[in-house]
Amino acid sequence: MGKEIATREQDYSQWYNDLVIKGQLADYSAVRGCMVIKPYGYALWENMRDVLDRKFKDTGHQNAYFPLFVPKSLFEAEEKNAEGFAKECAVVTHYRLKSDESRPGKLMVDPEAKLEEELVVRPTSEAIIWSTYKDWIQSYRDLPILVNQWANVVRWEMRTRLFLRTTEFLWQEGHTAHATKEEAIVETKQMLEVYADFVENWMALPVIKGIKTANERFAGAEDTYCIEAMMQDGKALQAGTSHFLGQNFAKAFDVKFSDKENKLDYVWATSWGVSTRLIGALVMAHSDDDGLILPPKIAPIQVVIVPIYKGDEQKAQIDEKVHAIIKGLKTLGITVKYDDSDNQRPGWKFAEYELKGVPVRLAIGARDLQNNVVEVARRDTKEKQSVSLDGIEDYIKNLLEEIQQNIYNRALAFRDDHISSADTWDEFVQILDTKAGFVSAHWDGSSETEDKIKELAKATIRCIPLDNPLEEGKCIFSGNPSTQRVLFARAY
Repeated sequence: MGKEIATREQDYSQWYNDLVIKGQLADYSAVRGCMVIKPYGYALWENMRDVLDRKFKDTGHQNAYFPLFVPKSLFEAEEKNAEGFAKECAVVTHYRLKSDESRPGKLMVDPEAKLEEELVVRPTSEAIIWSTYKDWIQSYRDLPILVNQWANVVRWEMRTRLFLRTTEFLWQEGHTAHATKEEAIVETKQMLEVYADFVENWMALPVIKGIKTANERFAGAEDTYCIEAMMQDGKALQAGTSHFLGQNFAKAFDVKFSDKENKLDYVWATSWGVSTRLIGALVMAHSDDDGLILPPKIAPIQVVIVPIYKGDEQKAQIDEKVHAIIKGLKTLGITVKYDDSDNQRPGWKFAEYELKGVPVRLAIGARDLQNNVVEVARRDTKEKQSVSLDGIEDYIKNLLEEIQQNIYNRALAFRDDHISSADTWDEFVQILDTKAGFVSAHWDGSSETEDKIKELAKATIRCIPLDNPLEEGKCIFSGNPSTQRVLFARAY
């Protein structure tokens, strides 16, 4: 079938690429570092997007859209943000091509079409949005502004991997403006909870909520809150971030408002986002050596039905029963595909839908009809059993809920088994080199120590967990006093 995939043990990186490509989520493109998201992968993204969009609107946010291009002068306005993204920026310098007379049939940049001001292709939209907010905000009556946009961004990457790190990717970015610091911090924390709820309850992926160190926080932010997830190779993956921006962008773009006492003050800001990187997390956290395993709540196809028959008469009888089942499933809000194509044998179809991670497969033949049963196979455990056709719709609804919970429980057990404590440098490095996962260890709070640990152990502080207990100790690297443990890991 040409569907052979590497195993996780043989080559984890190749296994991941095989699943993404052979599972028909994405493909490489003619543009180096960019990917094509295929219909099956885009359907998965749409399902994720729709849930998040509903959550954003339920918390009072509205969608808008801002330009792809940011004038360089605007981009430079908030210095930390500009410096943080400078090395990843694509820049537009000209607006026209013309025929190259020295090479017939070829085009060249028209030197006369040079832009007066260069345009940065957005790596993030704070600059263009806050330059716009300056015109929208005069008084406290204009606040809060709760805006989100679904967009693409470009961050010029040298080493790319499908979904996890590509030059162009899809995401959402929320940008809110508030009258008080307290209100902005509440917003920042609220959106972190929205992300955590989505990743845990829809993607079936447990996360640790925390705050980033100064070294790791978003460029231009006062604080960055994050959710961190664990992949099956023991590496961490940042699954979402929410940033308290303070008044940094308001000051950079001179965005002031008059409060109820008619005093002028700078606006308080937040930004927050998740991207198509979440699809990469989904693949790496749940799948096995036979293909994708997708949580039912966001799977593009929740149930596939494969008929097994000889001749048109048997096919007609099976069709009649299957169409009734499909109607019942759709009434319950379950997405179902009936694969009655005759260009592949049932065995090929079974392997194909296993590879694509469809949570439940039904196989039904003439003898099953006579016995009023159907074979039900679940993707997460590969268990198969014969189930009565009476009440099959409710059985499948309950089974999908059970699969969703089981996928989460497995990921949680793996994550919890890969959180270790280290009290010495040797112990710290040994855990990273053997078991991997999160390592809970003391850190003296200095950026210098953090940089040195990153350099020597190739591990970063993923987060300082929220509600982290204070505990006297000594930094694993410097031996200096420490007041709490933080979570280190090697990461994507």
